[in-house]
Amino acid sequence: MIDYSSLLSPTVTNLPSSGIRKFFDLLENMKDVTALTVGQPDFVTPWHIRNAGVESLERGKTYYTSNAGTLDLRRAISDYLTRRFGVTYDPTHEIVVTVGGSEAIDMAMRAVLTEGDEVIIPNPAFVCYEPLAKMTGATPVIVDTYVEDKFKLTPETLKKAITPRTKMLVLPFPNNPTGAIMTREELEGIAEVLRGTNILVLSDEIYAELTYGRRHVSIAELDGMRERTILVSGFSKAYAMTGWRLGYLCAPEPLAAQMLKLHQYAIMCAPTVSQFAAIEAMDNGDADVAEMVEEYDRRRKYIYDGLTSMGIEVFEPEGAFYIWPNIGKFGLTSEEFCERLLYEHKCAIVPGTAFGACGEGFARISYAYSVKHITKALEQIEKFVRTLK
Repeated sequence: MIDYSSLLSPTVTNLPSSGIRKFFDLLENMKDVTALTVGQPDFVTPWHIRNAGVESLERGKTYYTSNAGTLDLRRAISDYLTRRFGVTYDPTHEIVVTVGGSEAIDMAMRAVLTEGDEVIIPNPAFVCYEPLAKMTGATPVIVDTYVEDKFKLTPETLKKAITPRTKMLVLPFPNNPTGAIMTREELEGIAEVLRGTNILVLSDEIYAELTYGRRHVSIAELDGMRERTILVSGFSKAYAMTGWRLGYLCAPEPLAAQMLKLHQYAIMCAPTVSQFAAIEAMDNGDADVAEMVEEYDRRRKYIYDGLTSMGIEVFEPEGAFYIWPNIGKFGLTSEEFCERLLYEHKCAIVPGTAFGACGEGFARISYAYSVKHITKALEQIEKFVRTLK
């Protein structure tokens, strides 16, 4: 018999499985569950975007593209970022098209981090940052954020976390799972701490289009920050293109060139059909985004009002499509609360601890679902919390 434990990488075997997927797996053998678990838009990719992909297939465009992605798509991304956020990147040397935003995050970390380095990660945060950092040999430095600060990273907290070994700061805003955002003034405070250091920023802006009441600001817009920022984004959330698996990274050429090497050897190029669809999204998708954001905003207000009417303390999200209720007063751990809600009332939400230890006492609820679906879930949650009072 082969001893697989002696063959597998300890770095990988010691990584925990995704807390989201761990809980999601509980649903596999259950029927009639109302799930508000997945961060996936319930909208179908707009037809004109789908049609661009279909047309590319009909015209036989099924070949490899440039490793970095088609130049037309990179130009479209560059134009889009300039138009929407005032950030400009050279499409020839500073943009790499990736297989989803997750690949871009992985490449950014692997190109920069090595054993002995430290990377600062504000929590609660999406599940991939810490494991990907560990796979490089670097040490994740977890910095908790709190409701008193609206779950934003503060300059004071950042200063305390920086050491001579700090090489990267992950800036995950708009935030999954809390829905927190960072304003220009707040980002300026972070930028002031970083200016004069040799620390890079990995700015995950996958939810940049999903903000409510104010325009998203990229830290790369601020004076002196573009040169130290790796901007990561993609098409999954804003354009309802999760299954197309397409993202991108933007960075100064000396950084982008090294990340492109990793992409060349691991991936070759992103799916061709997805790239043609993405060009259409970039060029003609603004109205679709605005329509979907308006609907998410309606759902955001609806679910916030529904939870608060039950007496649950809720942080009101300003971005993304998640809400982060405080369930600590019910005397259960986050996992206990979510498991009992699932088994006793057939409603699925995600324990806050899936997003870091500071998520204890919270849960993440996705409102990337229809109002009808959300209404049913709220009814099930209300029945459950009544039994706990």
